[in-house]
Amino acid sequence: MSLRVSQRGFTLIELVAVLVILGVLASIAVPKYYDLTREAQNRGALQAVTEGKACLTIQYAQFFLEKAAPPGVNSLVAAVGTTTNVGDYTLEFVPLGGASSQIKIIASGRGNVLGTNSGLWQLPAN
Repeated sequence: MSLRVSQRGFTLIELVAVLVILGVLASIAVPKYYDLTREAQNRGALQAVTEGKACLTIQYAQFFLEKAAPPGVNSLVAAVGTTTNVGDYTLEFVPLGGASSQIKIIASGRGNVLGTNSGLWQLPAN
């Protein structure tokens, strides 16, 4: 039995260097992935807010055509409902107090979706 003098392969130092490089790349990539996921969920919530605004606009137009008078903020929210589901998000319609003619729309994720966003809807001027 004779030992082969020239064996080919990687040394332990080379393998450790590769593992360190992979660890550094993973420490950069994983947080970036989670940031992108969170941003996508917040953009999904923003889309849900936009759909809520469209729902309020349609309800306003229907109310105006049927009653021949513009609805108030509270009657509009009552017609739409205080909460509704749009995709993976729950929309909450909150009339702002006082003489305000605005409705705040809050979108929050349901289940495993964590995105949130909000927006304002203004009653059209008469």
